[in-house]
Amino acid sequence: MAELRRVVITGIGAITPVGNDAETYWRALLAGQSGIGPITRFDASRHPVRVAGEVKGFDPLEIMEHRAARRSGRFAQLAVKASMEALVSAKIELSPDPLTGADLATEMGVIMASTGGVFEMGRQETIIDERGPNRVDPLLIPRLGPHMAAGRVGRQLGLRGPNTSINSACASATDALGQAYNMLRAGAAEILLAGGTEAIITPVAVATMGLMGALSKDYNDTPQKASRPFDLHRDGFVLGEGAGVMVMESLEHAQARGAAILAEYIGQGWSFDATDDAAPDAEGQSLAMIRALKSAGIAPGDVSWLNAHGTGTPYNDKTETAAIKLAFGDAAYRVPISSTKSMTGHLAAAAGGIEAVASVMAIRDNKIPPTINLDTPDPECDLDYVPHTMRQAQVDVVLSNSFGMGGQNATLVLRRFAG
Repeated sequence: MAELRRVVITGIGAITPVGNDAETYWRALLAGQSGIGPITRFDASRHPVRVAGEVKGFDPLEIMEHRAARRSGRFAQLAVKASMEALVSAKIELSPDPLTGADLATEMGVIMASTGGVFEMGRQETIIDERGPNRVDPLLIPRLGPHMAAGRVGRQLGLRGPNTSINSACASATDALGQAYNMLRAGAAEILLAGGTEAIITPVAVATMGLMGALSKDYNDTPQKASRPFDLHRDGFVLGEGAGVMVMESLEHAQARGAAILAEYIGQGWSFDATDDAAPDAEGQSLAMIRALKSAGIAPGDVSWLNAHGTGTPYNDKTETAAIKLAFGDAAYRVPISSTKSMTGHLAAAAGGIEAVASVMAIRDNKIPPTINLDTPDPECDLDYVPHTMRQAQVDVVLSNSFGMGGQNATLVLRRFAG
């Protein structure tokens, strides 16, 4: 059996509610800046939930031609924006590959997580009822299908390597990154763009998740306080949108092209709760962390920062706290933990993508972003959640959690590259 290869990260890109590029996003996180505000993408006046984490000032025509933009859902447009930034970050020119000799565009693949335009498709049924079947959008599937995020990125950039889509609810982006990690380790690819994208701030999504009791609605008048992970008074998560993408390569490939290495991807763990359709399970979540630590060959005490799923729902945060204790034992009380969702909201399928970008930058800068709005600690959430203010610390290993509504769990481990 061939030896598994090392996998590194050489580029990052992000578009988020607190910044339309990775550096702006990171500075906002460190400053404790909230990107949550009143919903502007539709008239939310009749909804009990009227706040979200929207991307601001994004014009798709700055990155693609009008025809391509018209044929792309917002989630795909955001994926293209983050992917283009990641390629620039990685200093990639789509020229002959230094390792294989083939065109790099022919070798590079895309693995992208998204739910696509699922919450927009219902509008077409209204059109059928009111105007007839001949007035339905003929490009509905190519515009809104979940596969179109990876597809649009591949077409926009001319990439002919593996191209696939992942959907495992809120674990999707971390799942996509893990699938890329495994492909690269096994030699099935040399270089991949991987991450997640989401744009589900729509009337149906806000209505249905609000009726479930999943969304925060007590802070419509003070939206910057609406996302309160681990706080005693948290009442739900806040929907966000955006994309986070990384360039991942085999170490051999990165070194052959002289790439600057931002971090090494050293482990991944997956699990399934196998219990309730929506309620989280601590034992199931802990298994993803335990398996990720085992995959990485490290102990809980080696983790410098735990980038929590931390959605701000009453059940999720206390369940994740219990899961961390199961996975980390006594070390749970020593590892710094924070939730960047307190600032961005919850990007659903894309959450793990932007959080992985933050994990890379934490390693780069030796800084841990805070959990804002943690004003009244919950006695059931009694770990070190880095409240209010960023923390300077030696960050060599980051573990990042993503837990899907429905029980899919994924955890990744990144490490400072040491040659």
